[in-house]
Amino acid sequence: MSWPTASETQATVIVEPTRLTVVRLEGVSVCYRMPQERIGTLKEYVIRRLQRRIRFHEVWALRDIHLEVYQGEIFGIVGRNGAGKSTLLKVIARVLRPTTGRVWVRGRIAPLLELGGGFHPELTGRENIFLNGTLLGRTRREIEERLDWIIDFAELEDFIDAPLRTYSTGMVARLGFAVATAWEPDILIVDEVLAVGDEAFQQKCRTRMAEFRNHGTTILMVSHSMPTVEALCHRAVWLDHGRIQALGPAREVAAAYHQVIERARG
Repeated sequence: MSWPTASETQATVIVEPTRLTVVRLEGVSVCYRMPQERIGTLKEYVIRRLQRRIRFHEVWALRDIHLEVYQGEIFGIVGRNGAGKSTLLKVIARVLRPTTGRVWVRGRIAPLLELGGGFHPELTGRENIFLNGTLLGRTRREIEERLDWIIDFAELEDFIDAPLRTYSTGMVARLGFAVATAWEPDILIVDEVLAVGDEAFQQKCRTRMAEFRNHGTTILMVSHSMPTVEALCHRAVWLDHGRIQALGPAREVAAAYHQVIERARG
């Protein structure tokens, strides 16, 4: 998904963040235990697990993360694939429990982490709106009040009562974005799931996010586009192999990361 350029952003009034902390991570680490050898079947896995014959090795997705995000801040997260960016967002969204450390979040979160996350393929689009809205902590009345807006924003009037399994990738993305942004959250978490869809809908997404930004919503976003990070974000963090490599003003972090990427390309 493309975002406003620096020149486009200059024409927009951007609300400066306060120093009120809304996200705090203290010594957060996430470790996965992976089998050292390949196991062919579930039956074999269960037998070997019961016999304690499986050897594991540890894979650290995050290591000793200390981080604060402030109210009204647009906070960028950059790094190579596998650096721990999505894991960090999942920890903040309370989807994933850290192995060690503490996570503190103030306010209601709207997470856009995975395409179709929280949806059921056999339910209709309408039914999935109620399902996903409930998972976001909304009451049935709140969902009913925003139902027409969600359907209209997602441009799914002719398909809303069809099963989700019949939707294209772009249709699922539109529905997911519409549900997640139907209510103005305290914190919006955006992974790079918005890179799908046509340019017209991406522009609608940009406009909606700009509304949130100008109303003081805190936004955490993963992006591989350094111009996007420089244009939109107040601060950013650069992750590599689960560790913080740089944390500070977005332009400085983006420049440092870009320099390393260019050097690696030779």
